[in-house]
Amino acid sequence: MATLLTRSEGDVLIAYFQDVRIIDESRIESLGDQLVDLLHQKSNDRIILNFQNVGFMSSAMIGKLISFGKKCREKNVALRITNITENVEEVFKLMRLEKVFDIDPDEETALEKFNKKGWFG
Repeated sequence: MATLLTRSEGDVLIAYFQDVRIIDESRIESLGDQLVDLLHQKSNDRIILNFQNVGFMSSAMIGKLISFGKKCREKNVALRITNITENVEEVFKLMRLEKVFDIDPDEETALEKFNKKGWFG
């Protein structure tokens, strides 16, 4: 069963997590593989990860996200994270992930930031 659904908005790839709780080791491995596969689809240089459905994730999943973020930077892919729930936001704050990832409250904001032109966009 696919746990990531994707769609394109212009030249931005948006991936939606379908799991409410990301704690199962095999599911986490599968998600990690699916995230890496996003980097090989078309020529994605801008990706949004939408966490609107996720209420909880294990530290192993956080590790997969950090690894994915590093791979994005290596490939010059801009990554934004949106729609994190209150529980997930707590974990992100505790682990100071707001310093690692660009986090936006919603997809619309992330798309606006991707579409800004100029020196500061």
